[in-house]
Amino acid sequence: QVQLVESGGGLVQAGGSLRLSCAASGRTFSAYDMGWFRQAPGKEREFVAAISWSGGSTFYADSVKGRFTISRVNAKNTVYQQMNSLKPEDTAVYYCAAGVAYSSDPRPWGSWGQGTQVTVSS
Repeated sequence: QVQLVESGGGLVQAGGSLRLSCAASGRTFSAYDMGWFRQAPGKEREFVAAISWSGGSTFYADSVKGRFTISRVNAKNTVYQQMNSLKPEDTAVYYCAAGVAYSSDPRPWGSWGQGTQVTVSS
């Protein structure tokens, strides 16, 4: 498994932007697909975005398509999520995940970070 640490969350006004980062430990980062999920209070964890091990493929939840962009720099063992045009409904704890998964289903993802809070005020 790989250890993951998220950063970059915070409080932002609606329409604003944030960039989340997820730093991974270990030498096999480039072998893993990476994903972002989020969980709002009282709700189940939901898929946000995923990127393949090479960075050549990405896909997004319909709710964030066109606003969020996932990317990775394998040389830095880091995956990013640029979030633009944020809405109050984007408020949640955002989790980074790693695995041989590339799926919107959270179950196949083997490693998870501790999460970072994103709060969007109206």
